[in-house]
Amino acid sequence: MRKKENILILLIFIFSIFSCTTDNEEIYLKYALLASGKNRGQLEKVLDYYANDSLKYKAARFLIENMPGHYSYAQKDRINEYYNDAKKILLANDLTPKQQRDSILIISDSLYALLDKFTIEDVKVIKADFLIHNIDKAFEVWLNNPRCQHVDFETFCEMILPYKCVELQEMDSWRDTLSARFSEDLQKFPYNDENWNSPYRVVNLIRDEMLRKVKPIGMFNRSGHPLLRSDLLPIQTYGRCEDYVNLAVLTFRSLGIPVSIDVAPYWGQYRAGHSWYVLLNDRGEELSAEWDIGSLPGTAFFPYQRIPKVYRSTYAINRDIAKYKINSTYKFPFELCQIDVTDKYVKTDNIAIPINKCDLAEDYAYISTFTGRPQDWSVIDYGTIKKGEAYFNKIGRNVLYIIHGFDGERLIPITKPFFIHKNGEIEYITCNKEDESILTLYRKYPESENVVTMRRRILGAQIQASNYRDFSKYDILYTVKSTSIPDKIKLNNSKSYRYYRYMPKDGSYGSIAELKFWMNDTLPITGSYLACQFATKENIDKAFDDDWLTNFETDNQDGAWVGIDAKKPVVASHVRIVPRGDDNDIHPGDEYELFYWDNEFGWISLGVKFAKDNSLTYKHVPNGALLWLKNYTRGWDERPFRVINGVIEWL
Repeated sequence: MRKKENILILLIFIFSIFSCTTDNEEIYLKYALLASGKNRGQLEKVLDYYANDSLKYKAARFLIENMPGHYSYAQKDRINEYYNDAKKILLANDLTPKQQRDSILIISDSLYALLDKFTIEDVKVIKADFLIHNIDKAFEVWLNNPRCQHVDFETFCEMILPYKCVELQEMDSWRDTLSARFSEDLQKFPYNDENWNSPYRVVNLIRDEMLRKVKPIGMFNRSGHPLLRSDLLPIQTYGRCEDYVNLAVLTFRSLGIPVSIDVAPYWGQYRAGHSWYVLLNDRGEELSAEWDIGSLPGTAFFPYQRIPKVYRSTYAINRDIAKYKINSTYKFPFELCQIDVTDKYVKTDNIAIPINKCDLAEDYAYISTFTGRPQDWSVIDYGTIKKGEAYFNKIGRNVLYIIHGFDGERLIPITKPFFIHKNGEIEYITCNKEDESILTLYRKYPESENVVTMRRRILGAQIQASNYRDFSKYDILYTVKSTSIPDKIKLNNSKSYRYYRYMPKDGSYGSIAELKFWMNDTLPITGSYLACQFATKENIDKAFDDDWLTNFETDNQDGAWVGIDAKKPVVASHVRIVPRGDDNDIHPGDEYELFYWDNEFGWISLGVKFAKDNSLTYKHVPNGALLWLKNYTRGWDERPFRVINGVIEWL
């Protein structure tokens, strides 16, 4: 049992032995057979089986030559115990998808915590019968499929032939299982002269069937070990994008549709990444599905996202990455089986950036984007250092970067942060510590269009007070005229009322994240909650739960309101109205720390503060500096920014 990086030991050995050999394919085959150890007979059995079929023999060699780049769980019995336990949970009729996810997470962390710590190279364990069956089935759906006429052999080898689409996937009869489960609509599809043999049309037939049968619910937080056995994928009703991408790719390939998986390790203005599938259409187009089985391939692909890097998962080993892993000292864990396809999605540049460190332990450099938590900068690619400059290829524009080098102990910044503008211009970010200003902050993260739209639903809303439960008579204490409102709004009120409510304008669905009334600056009004007749108790409670990510909102866009019954007449002096949003505004009571980037020392603190209201003010902020506001109390979303002519520019 070895971890996946241990394949490099033999990789280095074989490259050193055969470095003078000109036939690279012979090198790779000899290495694979050498790396297989006691399993060599299984691989040779496959090669012998296809000795008289030149094309299948070539396909078998392709799989075997690149097999050292792939790995599976080493504890075969334990992983199947986990899968069987997970299946019982997924088939339990009394559990919601959320409860299923949470239950599987619990057993992942307790009973099966170390499963992914023990992996083994496929070349050491794969069986000849499995590989032969896989090859024969792949050829069957390729050569006998009218939707595959545009697929040449090289494309077939990457997009249909592989016996797995992701690492750790169970080596089972997934082609048989998934093609049988999701081919009902395809078999009923009537012949026509327009699109009967269209891969695009077939993908959408299958996709609709998967949506109908699986009923997927996206839950993007942690959910335990992935379910990578073919009988589990179709019954997983909760999941992340990659779960349903895996299901889609395996199902499409089982039916002879050429697809691949593309991955953005990180978005250019967000800490997380994304994965999706790509269809090779019969017109030669690569059609990307923006999400997973929930979106059509070929629609606009995240037109507003900044994209620093996109990698395509391959079956073939990327020999350049293999050489990096051999020659580098630091050995960042780049995937061996991937290629850079960033330029298929965005405008890219090949860049050369002057470095400010000379005493490094290797001639490789690492380009990073800002991701925030759990670390500030995250590596997305490697490049080379030559004559005082770091060189990188296919770097996405409109993104903030920094370059790191290895000093023998750790990665350290070796350039200033820099921003590649939309026109390709590189701007290095520096600050003048002698020129300072006062800065008031209201957020720690940029506002999306959706957040702005939701926030604007409070415009025109009124705070009304009455001594009649039905508000047949009421007084208006406050009208929201701007989205920039204080945390505690002072009410123009000296009278006592029993009932208070938030009454938005029609068309708002009543949207509000939080509502709270005070009798003075510190004493809240308590009582029972009330709302319009079509609001549920669950709706109402969300307005008073102190969670700014839950929202009071009804299905009726008009006439929705929520309020409080104080049980007796009281004078309300203040109200808190929190619009629906992402809880990245300054949150009263939370602990914050503002940093600026110093090119010599890194992040320098400008002080820790506890927010007293929904803004923070800092003095002595260096002008032009790259800034980062951290919230230690809640949340993950944080972005660096700078202030240009008094306006915050998020980077």
